[in-house]
Amino acid sequence: MQREIFGEEHQLFREQFRRFVQAEVEPNVAAWNEAGIVPRAIWKRMGEEGYLGANLPEAWGGAGGDFLYDAIIMEELAYARAHCLQASLHTDICLPYLESYGTEAQKRKFLVPAIAGDCLVAIAMTEPSAGSDLAAVRTTAIRDGDLYVVNGAKTFISNGQNSHLVIVVAKTAPTKRHDGISLLLVEEGTPGFERGRNLEKIGLRGQDTSELFFRDCRVPAANLLGQEGQGFRMLMEKLQQERLCIAVGCMASIRRSLDDTLAYVKERQAFGKPIAAFQNTQFKLAELETEYEIGQAFTDKLLAAHVRGEEIVKEVSMGKWWTSDLQKRVAAECLQLFGGYGFMAEYPISQDYQDAAVQSIYAGSNEIMKVIIARRMGLG
Repeated sequence: MQREIFGEEHQLFREQFRRFVQAEVEPNVAAWNEAGIVPRAIWKRMGEEGYLGANLPEAWGGAGGDFLYDAIIMEELAYARAHCLQASLHTDICLPYLESYGTEAQKRKFLVPAIAGDCLVAIAMTEPSAGSDLAAVRTTAIRDGDLYVVNGAKTFISNGQNSHLVIVVAKTAPTKRHDGISLLLVEEGTPGFERGRNLEKIGLRGQDTSELFFRDCRVPAANLLGQEGQGFRMLMEKLQQERLCIAVGCMASIRRSLDDTLAYVKERQAFGKPIAAFQNTQFKLAELETEYEIGQAFTDKLLAAHVRGEEIVKEVSMGKWWTSDLQKRVAAECLQLFGGYGFMAEYPISQDYQDAAVQSIYAGSNEIMKVIIARRMGLG
């Protein structure tokens, strides 16, 4: 089915980026997964080709396009199973904080090289004892003259090993909850800032995920992003796009799982005929294909509304939980159709099954998504 939200320029961009992925990303995914990290050099190549700022202003080195260009990048990387190269985390989740709330000096110092691929950015929200409840963060940033002294620990931080810059969520007023939260830009090499181990995960193995530690880490006051006490508001303003990114990637991953499974069942023989000839196979895939089309139509509707600048917090919360649950179910059903081969690591469907597990957890758990939806419905 033709997706009407994309115009001719978008399609040309997709073809161009797909060639890049086929030439420089896909051949390396297995090695990157084995290493547990992608080389910084591929980020630099992404920047050189203009793929880290398609939706960012030309004044800072971006291409000035709409968010659909970034959605194309997410889809093509997800379809290639290049989950190790989470460009959306860098470009669509982290950089909007710099672009929206950074000073001109901060943009020159961090945003310009980030778009060029010279400065990889992570955002550190989650702590060992604080996940979806951001108001419960314990990391502190206490003002001391022209510095903030940061103390605390973060965990499950994507791009935690590769990042040159980390947006740290911390309490500048520890006795307050939401109004005590601020965002600080902590640079690689700052004394007192240490990276922990690259965490081993059951999925997304090539995407570096780390513990971060701050021990009397002295950060220049000029690295405060926005104003003190405004961090929670800034985080809430940007979560709509973050959760939409999850839905976009989920749907592309679902498409890949289905495509591979459709090809497999037409070739795999059982009882003297392809397993595609059995009614159970037909019914299962007919159901999953239908749900894919429904999910893609809703995600495209969200993309169009987001590009128009609409406030769709309730709807993206719906999209995030529904598409991520669907991805997990599709991966499981498709793996079952592969039989014993689906349980073998050499078959990519097994990777789909593992990689799908986290989608319902990060960017706000699906349980939190349902709380948001219920509140927007006037319930509680």
